[in-house]
Amino acid sequence: MPQASSPIGVFDSGVGGLSVLRALLAAMPHERFVYLADSANAPYGERGDAYVAARTHAITQYLCEQHGIKALVVACNTATAAAIHEVRSSHPTLPLVGLEPAIKPALAVTKTGHVGVIGTRGTLTSTKFGKLMASLTGQAQFVVQPCDGLAHAIEHSVAQPVQSSQHTGEVISATETGALCQRYIEAMGAFGTAPGQMDTLVLGCTHYIFVAHELRALVGPGVQFIETGEPVARQTRRLLEAAGLLHVPAETRPGQPPATPHGATPPVQLLTTGPVTMLEAAAQRWLDLPASCCQSVQVP
Repeated sequence: MPQASSPIGVFDSGVGGLSVLRALLAAMPHERFVYLADSANAPYGERGDAYVAARTHAITQYLCEQHGIKALVVACNTATAAAIHEVRSSHPTLPLVGLEPAIKPALAVTKTGHVGVIGTRGTLTSTKFGKLMASLTGQAQFVVQPCDGLAHAIEHSVAQPVQSSQHTGEVISATETGALCQRYIEAMGAFGTAPGQMDTLVLGCTHYIFVAHELRALVGPGVQFIETGEPVARQTRRLLEAAGLLHVPAETRPGQPPATPHGATPPVQLLTTGPVTMLEAAAQRWLDLPASCCQSVQVP
């Protein structure tokens, strides 16, 4: 049976879920984490529900059996939409947190009543997303834009040099990720704080926070970005507390010496079914974690 010292499992179709892991690390710095990127089968957003559900079940089983996880964060909107209910049924005692585009938080902050939503086609055409949108009919005007290819481009951008400036349209369109952002944002209509403009943009894929600079340059300074990392981290912590599985660091226990120096990097394992070099580059760029945290695995 999992203990408080057992790791938390986190998985995504690729490296985009590292944005959620980053929020989890900030919220629970004393926990252990096992992150799995199913990069050999990415992107999920352009595959069918049956395929995504099968991969979700296989990875859940792998993390439970091989790593003894005490909770699972499905850090992928597409996998959540395709399989979260089935995973809850097959693992009823496992604390489970999924993702969905943060539409309700966006409603709470928009002032113009016009909200843009970007995500993968798999997420935005899912039954789960359709039900969410139907439940909010009349509460705002939504512009929903599938961004085919963007998550895949972000995956492969980690090996490219960081742009020193991303404040002009010329620089943005010079990269594949920038050109895709520009295409999809321009297709959505007017962003801004004036009446009739979209003043809020929901980032409905975990990858998209990693192109926030490009998106910001395109929509302007007044538009609010809504993503799911911090809410997911808070919910994960709540579930662990309720289950009595939140790790209490030794230094907070009476009579116990500190287990590790204050501020030490928590143990993190980063696994991938694809090329380990991509995960190593992403871990270094986005989490400042060394290549030694990363390894390639097979999940049949």
